[in-house]
Amino acid sequence: MAAPQTTQIKISGMGCASCVGRVESALNHVPGVTDASVNFATETAQVTHDGPVRAVTDALANAGYPAATRQTTLKIGGMSCASCVAKIERALTADPAVVEAQVNLATESAAITFIDGATDPRALAQLSGDAGYPARVAERAADGRTDPTKSQETNALTRATVFAAILALPVFVLEMGGHMVPAFHHWVQATIGAQNSHLIQFALTSILLIGPGRVFYAKGIPSLLRGAPDMNALVALGTGAAYLFSVTATFAPQILPQGSANVYFEAASVIVVLILLGRVMEARAKGRTGAAIRKLVGLQPKTARVELDGTTVDRPISDIVVGNVLQIRPGERVPVDAQVLDGTSYVDESMITGEPVPVGKSSGDQVVGGTVNGTGALRVRATRVGADTVLAQVIHMVEQAQGAKLPIQGLVDRITAWFVPAVIGVAALTVLAWLILGPAPALPFALVAGVSVLIIACPCAMGLATPTSIMVGTGRAAELGVLFRKGDALQQLQQAKVIALDKTGTLTLGRPELETVVLVNGFARSDVLRLAAAVEARSEHPIATAITRAGPAKLPTVSGFESQTGLGVQAVVEHRDVLIGSSRLMEQRGVGLTDLTPEADQRAAEGATPLFVAIDGQAAAMLAVADPIKPGTAQALDRLHTMGLTLAMVTGDNARTAQALADKLGIDHVTAEVLPDGKLAAINALRDRFGALAFVGDGINDAPALAAADVGVAIGTGTDVAIETADVVLMSGDLRGVANAVEISRRTMRNIRQNLGWAFGYNTLLIPVAAGVLYPFGGHLLSPALAAGAMALSSVFVVSNALRLRRVRASLPETPQDRAARAVTS
Repeated sequence: MAAPQTTQIKISGMGCASCVGRVESALNHVPGVTDASVNFATETAQVTHDGPVRAVTDALANAGYPAATRQTTLKIGGMSCASCVAKIERALTADPAVVEAQVNLATESAAITFIDGATDPRALAQLSGDAGYPARVAERAADGRTDPTKSQETNALTRATVFAAILALPVFVLEMGGHMVPAFHHWVQATIGAQNSHLIQFALTSILLIGPGRVFYAKGIPSLLRGAPDMNALVALGTGAAYLFSVTATFAPQILPQGSANVYFEAASVIVVLILLGRVMEARAKGRTGAAIRKLVGLQPKTARVELDGTTVDRPISDIVVGNVLQIRPGERVPVDAQVLDGTSYVDESMITGEPVPVGKSSGDQVVGGTVNGTGALRVRATRVGADTVLAQVIHMVEQAQGAKLPIQGLVDRITAWFVPAVIGVAALTVLAWLILGPAPALPFALVAGVSVLIIACPCAMGLATPTSIMVGTGRAAELGVLFRKGDALQQLQQAKVIALDKTGTLTLGRPELETVVLVNGFARSDVLRLAAAVEARSEHPIATAITRAGPAKLPTVSGFESQTGLGVQAVVEHRDVLIGSSRLMEQRGVGLTDLTPEADQRAAEGATPLFVAIDGQAAAMLAVADPIKPGTAQALDRLHTMGLTLAMVTGDNARTAQALADKLGIDHVTAEVLPDGKLAAINALRDRFGALAFVGDGINDAPALAAADVGVAIGTGTDVAIETADVVLMSGDLRGVANAVEISRRTMRNIRQNLGWAFGYNTLLIPVAAGVLYPFGGHLLSPALAAGAMALSSVFVVSNALRLRRVRASLPETPQDRAARAVTS
């Protein structure tokens, strides 16, 4: 049992002194808690416990007084393989104040959730440093560019690799050249001499191991002494064994068995060069995995043109405050989120929505920081700056998703945590087996096989398999206007069997529009719409508003306006009596509808609302008003069907309208006329019937359903993306984004499975080969140098495979015609 420890926890939600007793009671009921003291004034609790701190925080949350937590990100140095991840996480979570720690090998960072007041980021960085992995609190450069430290590290690694290669080349030529070209061997024997050749190799290899190769020993040997070996320990053991054996063969060959005094300086030197080269290639490839973030942070301009006291001055973005009036010239990027005051232009918002067609902007419209202004000049007022801008929110969401650990990664971490010690054990057994069973002289065979096992089995590829794919996949998704707010949604979405959709605002635009005008008795369309729009302009009903929008901008004067609740309205316009309403109202006034009734019944069956217009007591037209289907919705649903997904609609609208829409769009199941709690029941029923479920809603009134689904997908508006209950946010407000999200999820998870299959298959197949299982069957022992090359290429393969996700295209891109159609209805 762990020794009792005391943790100070800052508590939120305590409204009065009586809360103290409830909090203390909740804490004292936690298994392992021996004492709990709550201070209402400081809103803190001192808890003595011998169990995990997570149990304490869970109890507080269940009692309605959640512990106040903070999040921080550490940049961690010295990580070389997947086994490092588990060691750092153990070191961090050993602190009772740490609620959760997720270490990401690809980003070389740790995302930590800790109890506010019980520790701080610098103390957490020290914990990582004490475990042998120096860390610092991550901070983005003020100009939003990439961390220069990482670039410096890559350049230093490149220089070290070049220097190591210069030293290793003569060693390799002297030793291996003689094996491959007998004439060269004889020339070396006749001119330099075997002993002098060995001395030259010794000198060059010693410089190489003390210089560029020192990193493996500086990190690997301490990890061995701590009983937690990592990849560096494998390299240190392998190259060290080859080097020491070669030194003995060079200076004291008499103490080795007869015929075994061979040198392996070339193996030690080439191993170091190849592994360093692999790290350089890996570092550069990993750098490309973060291209999406770098592209996003580079979108915001450094300065903005601000109107101050009648003049215009350039100010740094950091000095802009809400309310500042800014001027944006043609072709410039919008500096911050703002509202247009004057001017008209088209703005390229593809960086937010993933859609290439520019959007028209005029007075009253919103513009988003980082988007590109077209040919017009705009004068705008700043509405959101700094961390509140859409661009900042998008960057934050992508960073969170990229740093997340998928459920599948947990299995990988558990395996790699014991993998390196297991490899060392396998290498020891290999050496022992060759010494006992191998042909004479057995020692060289045992050395080559043991070193090859140590070198080829480094689990770098295992550790990189998942996080690199996540980084590239979520980054590419952001470029397509799909934000995975929570990393595990990337795995869960591809498991979905049914997509449930809200109706209003999701499948449809969310506001009624005039769709059909049927004229009778010789009336002209323009006259009917002008008179009807003038009358309906006096009403605030949504249907009336739709008719008003369909009329001309300038409306005639109205007099004698009367409204009959539930029936319709009437008024005098241009000296003509205008009556607008239901068929019942027309029957009451004796207006015949014989020619209009069939069309009206058909439109009603399709979910529209039919209204009739009578002018001077004579039927003039039937107006059908409906909530239009969003452009691209039918195309998106067809694509989801072809992906093998079942489609369902869950709506509070009436059953007749909902079913008509479902029939039109090919939706498989309809649940209508449900309240918010009924939506939850409908989601649970669909999940029980079909399996994992994703719910798509507009993120406003669908919050409970979004939270209850396995994956909640919120339709964003491009300017309001902080939808806290959703797992995935679609920036464009277009259902085609759902198909794109599913496509990205499936492609990313397929990529992860490919990477893991390669990483585990590589080690499973090549460790026995390195150990020499093929030798008795006429095969050859695997050279340690070839083992090093294979290991390095394995990691590069995994990262390169992940980079293929950058080429994923939108499953259903929006067309200019779709954009134009949406502009007309908006």
